[in-house]
Amino acid sequence: MSTLIKSLAGLGLGAALTLTAGSALAAGGGCGTFTNADGVVEHLACSTAPIDFTNKGSLQNGAKIFMNYCAGCHSAQYVRHSRIAKDLEIPPELVEKYLMVTTDQIGDHINAEIDPEVQASWFGAAPPDLSLETRLRGDDWVYTYLLSFYEDPSRPWGANNLVLANAAMPHVLHNMQEELSADEFESEVGDLVNFMAWMAEPVRHDRQVIGFFVILFLLVLLIPVYLLNKEFWKDVK
Repeated sequence: MSTLIKSLAGLGLGAALTLTAGSALAAGGGCGTFTNADGVVEHLACSTAPIDFTNKGSLQNGAKIFMNYCAGCHSAQYVRHSRIAKDLEIPPELVEKYLMVTTDQIGDHINAEIDPEVQASWFGAAPPDLSLETRLRGDDWVYTYLLSFYEDPSRPWGANNLVLANAAMPHVLHNMQEELSADEFESEVGDLVNFMAWMAEPVRHDRQVIGFFVILFLLVLLIPVYLLNKEFWKDVK
């Protein structure tokens, strides 16, 4: 019985430590360094990405932005158009009409519109698949990266990035940034990253909700187990 109590307590402590470590990693990792105009190296803090899988409007807008601005060069080989329609509550006919730019089969995965070999000759390397990008880099890193482009005439595409210096990727959202206010642009990029986070793990919200109740259940279960243990061993000295 005492072993069971220790096991339950260990599960609760382990979950708490995992959550704490994850928060500390996200808070302390930062998004790299850059050299300012005075030649001083500064640390760039990550901006917090507005991730909310319950906001279907944000996810739908993010899907639109991804297909319009990203899918020309980047694939998302683990995501099907049909899954987008189902999870994001978009009628299939609208997905077929507006979000399918590389195929006419709604069950197909998202493939880059431009041949990767052609892109490699342009950029020096083929653009990466973005299915799991936010899991690899982190939501905040991707969000900050997309907000950190600046004009740099010395670069082949006229832009550089504070997070990833000398990135091969051009500033594909430049026209959008020029047309919108700063707040509006950040909102649009937030929707895009929200969609990319959903692509990387569509069940993340459900997993987090279920995990919370599992830990809560184990903590509540610890009370009767402790009382039973105390009653069972009360006559043993």
